[in-house]
Amino acid sequence: MGSVIRLATDADRAAAIDTISRAFFHDPVWSWVFPDDAQRPAIYTRFWDFFLTAGLRNQSVDVVDDGAAVTIWVPPGESELAPEEEAALVEYLRPVCGERIDVVLEVFDRFERAHPTDPPHWYLSVVATHPDHAGKRLGVDLIAHRLRVADDEHAPAYLESSNPLNLARYEKLGFEPTGEFALPDDGPVVTTMWRAAR
Repeated sequence: MGSVIRLATDADRAAAIDTISRAFFHDPVWSWVFPDDAQRPAIYTRFWDFFLTAGLRNQSVDVVDDGAAVTIWVPPGESELAPEEEAALVEYLRPVCGERIDVVLEVFDRFERAHPTDPPHWYLSVVATHPDHAGKRLGVDLIAHRLRVADDEHAPAYLESSNPLNLARYEKLGFEPTGEFALPDDGPVVTTMWRAAR
């Protein structure tokens, strides 16, 4: 029996956060933002929950089986986080990041400035596969699942790739690189990618 792709519910929260946290533990961008290996698991548990909560509200979180892979999308015309969620995230980050807070907030500003505002599009905020299930194409299948929704709506899609190793996978799904931006303080480079409406 093959894997089952379905819409996530609040009951999937713990498994989804665990998968995202493990998948992004060594991510070039987010491990640079949160450089302490010992503290990162606890930070990730709270950090990624901000984005998962918003995705669940938008009914745009997809999972495979019991959370072996997860995608968080932002539907066309929606904000990734509500203003009060953004404020709560900043307040969470201040003590976590300490003297690096201005650098970390600049990271988010650069993501925001790179993000196209028009036309309305599906935004792939997070794609994560639990390391125990790596190499099974679960993440690719999840992305393709939501892209079929986008195609039915004749809507484009957008993502930022925080890991150069993933660019070829995204290109096979129809995304094309549109630019890149570097994080402050000689941080890693992020690639922006766009998939035209079908």
